Amino acid sequence: MTTRKQFDEELLELHEQLEKMCSITERMIGESVAALKTLDRKRGGQISETDKEVDELELLIEKKCMRLLLKQQPVAKDLMHVTTTLKVITDVERIGDQAADIGEIVLQFPDEPLQLDPDTIYRMGDLAVAMVHQSVDAFMNESAGGADMVIRADDEMDSMFVAYKDEITKRIGEDAKIADQAVMLLMIAKYLEKIGDYAVNVGEWAKYLATGVHKEYQ
Repeated sequence: MTTRKQFDEELLELHEQLEKMCSITERMIGESVAALKTLDRKRGGQISETDKEVDELELLIEKKCMRLLLKQQPVAKDLMHVTTTLKVITDVERIGDQAADIGEIVLQFPDEPLQLDPDTIYRMGDLAVAMVHQSVDAFMNESAGGADMVIRADDEMDSMFVAYKDEITKRIGEDAKIADQAVMLLMIAKYLEKIGDYAVNVGEWAKYLATGVHKEYQ
């Protein structure tokens, strides 16, 4: 097997592992929001167990990247592929952490119906899943256009969070008894907003692969 063919096969394997890691984190986001909808504490608690699988995949991909760097000593675009993959797995792992944190918050809700409408959180959850999926797809396909879609979607995510925060603040002012529940819901919204930020990070690395320019280093 030629060195070029071996490198391409190992890079493909890296991308397959990254796609698997991303798929798991997408499912974790969906599960965490679904657990909130039904206040299913068991379901919320299981997300932390799934997060361990994400951590293991991050370590596996990191080792593969380091082996490629040391063994193949890639240059130019090949080097960009490996180093940006290292960056992306860090953001995807953090997305998993945020989803697990949401699951942990669900465990803390009392046995009573929600007194605040969580519809905005559900919409933020759907958007977070879409942004994560789109960002990794843009990275795999070196699509600057796909990355721009994620960056634009983040404006919508931020707007939803600000509107929800204002709504929660107003409701607490009207009824202090709901403060504990309101704070927990606001924390969940903040974690989803943060997931959007991490998806944007992945999108920026996708643009870097496609254009050779990264916003942070311009």
